[in-house]
Amino acid sequence: MDRKSIILLVVCFILLMFWPTLINKFYPKPPTVVLTNAVPGTVSGTNPAPAVAPSLVEAPSTPPRPFVSSNVPEELLETTNSDARYIFSSHGGGLKEIELLRFPETVSTRTQGLSESNRVATLNKSTPVPTLALLNGEAVQGDGIFKLTRSANGVRAEKTLTNGLAIVKDFQMSSNYLVAVTVKLENRSAQPLVLPAQEWVVGTATPLGPRDNGQAVGLMWNNGTKSQDIIGSSFFSSNGFACTPRIPPAEYRARQTNIVWAAIHNQYFALIAMPQQPAQDVVARKVELPRPTGDEALLVATNAPPPQGYEAALIYPGLTLAPNQASEHRVFLYAGPKEYQTLARIGDAFNNNIDQVMNFGTFGFVSKALLLGMNWLHETVRFSYGWAIIAITIIIKLVFWPLTQASTRSMKRMQALQPQMNAIKEKYKDDPVKMNRKTMEFMKEHKVSPLGGCLPMVIQIPVFFGFYRMIQSAIELRGASFLWVADLSKSDTLLIIPSLGFVPFFGIPGVGLPFNLLPLIMGVTMLWQARLTPPSPSMDPAQAKMMRYMPLMFMVFLYNFSAGLTLYWTMQNLLTIAQTKLTRTVQQPVGAAKAPVLTPPQKKRK
Repeated sequence: MDRKSIILLVVCFILLMFWPTLINKFYPKPPTVVLTNAVPGTVSGTNPAPAVAPSLVEAPSTPPRPFVSSNVPEELLETTNSDARYIFSSHGGGLKEIELLRFPETVSTRTQGLSESNRVATLNKSTPVPTLALLNGEAVQGDGIFKLTRSANGVRAEKTLTNGLAIVKDFQMSSNYLVAVTVKLENRSAQPLVLPAQEWVVGTATPLGPRDNGQAVGLMWNNGTKSQDIIGSSFFSSNGFACTPRIPPAEYRARQTNIVWAAIHNQYFALIAMPQQPAQDVVARKVELPRPTGDEALLVATNAPPPQGYEAALIYPGLTLAPNQASEHRVFLYAGPKEYQTLARIGDAFNNNIDQVMNFGTFGFVSKALLLGMNWLHETVRFSYGWAIIAITIIIKLVFWPLTQASTRSMKRMQALQPQMNAIKEKYKDDPVKMNRKTMEFMKEHKVSPLGGCLPMVIQIPVFFGFYRMIQSAIELRGASFLWVADLSKSDTLLIIPSLGFVPFFGIPGVGLPFNLLPLIMGVTMLWQARLTPPSPSMDPAQAKMMRYMPLMFMVFLYNFSAGLTLYWTMQNLLTIAQTKLTRTVQQPVGAAKAPVLTPPQKKRK
């Protein structure tokens, strides 16, 4: 590689690392804007304000909230079973928080220098509106104050509005993190009652902790035929293409009908609403959450924006109730971990495929097989999850061993035949069509294929992506330790080096540089593997040198990824290195045909 190419490569790498900083400097993000004449939660039957031209002002987009009298204090009512503690609120008459008793709020805090916490993982934390609150004006909200009472196996929230509408919600706790809810709307007046469209709140998706970047926080819905996952950090982002600023939308609407379930979720937990009567649509809005305090604030950049949550609600159409007529809805709530086997059982019972909230992606069948295999090794063979990942990696390598070995031999044979192929190219360089034909005839004669070295890699792509999505979604790895790794679902941070928070990609501004050992080991094994792998014969020498150091880019991007993924990749590299060395010791079979030596034609003397 010449000097110009090296300089160009270095400049491109520097620009890549500092690109977000440069964009924010030259193109500062605009303030969030909303229409001043858009009034959420308009009261039914009132005279509308005079029409005015919409104007843009600096104001955050806020969801319609239930009107609650300020002089009435909030009443909380708790009930607990073996799975969770459910906290109900009189403000909105819904489920305010769900504390999952079997899952700690944070894990691996000792390696990060934080004090241990006895708190548990919480769904709907810091929510502005409780689950199954009904929104959209005084006709369905009233003053927002409900009366809470205990029932035989749950909680009842009830209220009678001034227009004669009675709202009764019965919450019944069950096993497998399920809550059965019956919502009854009854007209107790002597006149017909016209109700507007209502928003039935599903809940608020929030990050898991201060180090959660929110990339898995969002909304997912299903209309019986397809599922759609809306990641809030990307949909509501103020960054457009190539980090250029844009005005984020005020809300998301599916614009679909027949919504059979909707879920708010983060990486490992979900709150899913499964109505027996499908909803007309689903809506989601961004909600600003409180900043971390205490020890948790030490893990967040000093200039970081406040954390974001995303509130979602099912939309039901307006209806008219005759005197003494009632409308009853039944909704099942799942509030628990994204545990595939549990979700699959519930999905089979309700025939609604809620296990798709795992979001395994295109190669979901591979992810499911790998997850079931890892759990089997853990539960039956009694492997730790770290050793289970290593065992699965070895099994995958053994399955692909013959194909990889044949590929390595093909690449070595192509490399040995390269002089003869170069001679063909030189001889027929003035006739590209004939040159390609002669090259293919030569390769067919000697039983080599230009795709021989790429085929194993292409076949293993589904396995890699399936493994990646499985490790990113498997709650079984949360808090699972292995050697020095305290939590396989997070990076193996051994310590934080202060005063190095300015380092792009790796550092935490104002905090320091996390020192993660496993990604460094992975980078070393990738460089070792690249040096042992023979380059493609048709590859330019300068390009071949560049490809040897390309693994460093993967180390940069995966430095802060989960330790489970870097453990898999490190083990995969070590097995590939061992296989390459074993293949090199195998001698060429006796009687192999030798390639004829072709020489380029001599120039005629004048």
